[in-house]
Amino acid sequence: MGRVVLVTGISRDIGRRFARHAAADPSIDRVIGVDVVPPRGDIGEVSFVRADIRNAVIAKVIAREQVDTVVHMSVIATPGRSGGRNAMKELNVLGTMQLLAACQKVESVKHLVVKSTTTVYGGSSRDPAMFTEDMGPKSVPRSGYAQDVYEIEGYVRGFARRRPDVRVTTLRCANVIGPHVESPLTNYFRMSVIPTVLGFDPRMQFLHEDDLYDVLRHAATTDVSGTFNVAGDGMVLLSQVIRRLGKLNVPMPGFAVARAVTALRSARLTDFSREQLAFLTYGRGVDTTRMRQELGFEPNYSTAEALEDFGYSLGHTLASGPVKAGAARA
Repeated sequence: MGRVVLVTGISRDIGRRFARHAAADPSIDRVIGVDVVPPRGDIGEVSFVRADIRNAVIAKVIAREQVDTVVHMSVIATPGRSGGRNAMKELNVLGTMQLLAACQKVESVKHLVVKSTTTVYGGSSRDPAMFTEDMGPKSVPRSGYAQDVYEIEGYVRGFARRRPDVRVTTLRCANVIGPHVESPLTNYFRMSVIPTVLGFDPRMQFLHEDDLYDVLRHAATTDVSGTFNVAGDGMVLLSQVIRRLGKLNVPMPGFAVARAVTALRSARLTDFSREQLAFLTYGRGVDTTRMRQELGFEPNYSTAEALEDFGYSLGHTLASGPVKAGAARA
């Protein structure tokens, strides 16, 4: 029999798209998507179950459906979309704790895949050139999304110790970008005039949305466990991103950028948090050797190609022309 996969956070576009992607895999028998509200858009062969992962009823759903693989994708990066910071914290941390408790109780669960983020490494002037999976942030995050992810990964490691029979795969994904991605970073890049921090030109890595769906499916159907950085090859500087997208930038002191972003957040043009401002100041680089050698995954898009495809979706063709899915790697 094939796998029975449960996907959390299916009401978000990224969760819905992955669930449909997974349902097309012949090695997966069924995909069940759960969330507190129904997804918008076509979910194809995916079965939707209205359930809140913050409620103990999620254990009954997992047991009833005989789920063997759980893909956790309902970690929210911005408070605006979750009803404020308190609601965001409750969904991210308490929701994950309840989900892990459910997985611990149900014997059918044999594989847990957690979509995490390279934001867990933080952003500071003391960062190494490249973070490996064995490294941590230079200072423990004390607020926002970064703190949530840091705590979530700690709870996931605890779950792995309590259920050593379950394969636990944590994917620390770089910033996801692509034609269909709505995020604080892509909204920032969609602005006609982009504020940048004076005196800084951060390095960036991107993961194309198609590669995100592929790596999640690969992790869910492969008997590999561990923590893996996931990103496209290469890096780009923020100044290169702005230039390649045909945008204008306005260099400003850090405090002025913070005020500008606050104003943009109030106008609901973007929803940047403190850790995202740190990223726009210092950038981040992660080593993906383990992704290739141990997880056995190779992205189809490099960082530059992912940016190019995003730019093409904005109606701006970069110098080398549009990138098609499965394009040759640079």
